[in-house]
Amino acid sequence: MKIKDLSKYSNAEKIVLAEQLWDSVSKKDLDISDEVKKELDYRIQKLEEGKSELYTWEEVKNHLKSVR
Repeated sequence: MKIKDLSKYSNAEKIVLAEQLWDSVSKKDLDISDEVKKELDYRIQKLEEGKSELYTWEEVKNHLKSVR
């Protein structure tokens, strides 16, 4: 597969392209182990219960900079 030069497209066009790519991936074709499914269900449950610690993108970037 050849990647086209995306710099010639506007941000709006890139977003539409990304949406089309995402929608083209069939969820049925994804092979996820039971262990991963269990972990994802656990994380969703904690999030819904308000028991998850959430961070802003800025906090994540600052943390990554501090550990490098």
